[in-house]
Amino acid sequence: MNSISSATTPELVVLLDENGHSIGSASKTEVHCNDTPLHLAFSCYVFNPAGQLLVTRRALGKRTWPGVWSNSCCGHPAPDEPTEEAVHRRVREELGVALHDVRVCLPEFRYRAIDATGTVENELCPVYTAVTADRPEPEPTEIVDWAWAEWPEFVRLAERAPWAISPWAAEQAPLVANLLGNDQGR
Repeated sequence: MNSISSATTPELVVLLDENGHSIGSASKTEVHCNDTPLHLAFSCYVFNPAGQLLVTRRALGKRTWPGVWSNSCCGHPAPDEPTEEAVHRRVREELGVALHDVRVCLPEFRYRAIDATGTVENELCPVYTAVTADRPEPEPTEIVDWAWAEWPEFVRLAERAPWAISPWAAEQAPLVANLLGNDQGR
């Protein structure tokens, strides 16, 4: 497993104006609060060669949505880091897998959600799909559990019980299914 970040260097996120243009950066820990400014993130849906989706359960120590099941990986590009490179980096750091066939499917997805503590997520969050043949080896500070799920079942869960998964995955999964088709993940 890889270390998620250096203890001495705070993780920075890219702040955005309402048109999605960069207006600077700030510490991830300081930005996520009850008045979170719009910032850049990403979501990735990782499929195996059989078309199953890798779903993950957020670590219990996470600041927002601890213990909640979600899509494979989410994260934030560093300033001046291309988003696709950030996808590869974070998936490797959080899940210990290499990706191929990485594609952006919802380049302008944006959401705002408030967790039970009042912390707000306010993100322009392009959504990616990718494939791995690797077995996940999750970083325990990020992910407490994982499973391979049938893609149509995950989409149905998002549509019928959105409260059972992260709010971003509940919004994204039906949109991704409309693009990919509901019968298969890839």
